[in-house]
Amino acid sequence: MLLKEKLRKKFLLKRKKKYFSVKEKFFKPIIKLINKEKKKNISIYYPSNYEVDTLSLFETLKNKKKITTSLPIILSNRTMRFVKWRAFEPLKVNQYGFVEPLNIHNIARPDLVIVPLVAYDKFCNRLGYGGGYYDKFLSKYLKKNKKTLTIGIAFSFQKYKKIPTSKFDIKLNYILNEKGILSYK
Repeated sequence: MLLKEKLRKKFLLKRKKKYFSVKEKFFKPIIKLINKEKKKNISIYYPSNYEVDTLSLFETLKNKKKITTSLPIILSNRTMRFVKWRAFEPLKVNQYGFVEPLNIHNIARPDLVIVPLVAYDKFCNRLGYGGGYYDKFLSKYLKKNKKTLTIGIAFSFQKYKKIPTSKFDIKLNYILNEKGILSYK
């Protein structure tokens, strides 16, 4: 666990120092995957703390018919769920300092989950922020929704040789960075 905390600090600082804006073309591999896999319900995170800016992805998907987008919300029991949200609908800041939709009752059932991360490896393991929200959600959700895809979004400099994992960590299907999309089969 100590190694994970050390890696978190290292990569959060690295991300802050090396952050750069991404253009809409960054997300083209995701759009191709959405079209190929016929995914309709896409959950995306709202960027903060020098994460890859996903707002242009929301904007792109807003113009696609039959696609709904959603954001995560943190519940009082320290669990997470997704609620429908379209680009530029009202948001509020939660108790952890993250933004979430004002309307928290329009529950979404994503079939593609875009996951934020601090670091990743070539095996599609991710290092998150340490709260376990995504891992807890995905562990339960993927048992019932086996065809749901998970994609971590990062910069290439966030890659680490081997992320330490435990039985609670959920491996992602893909990692997208500015160099392309990585999958581990």
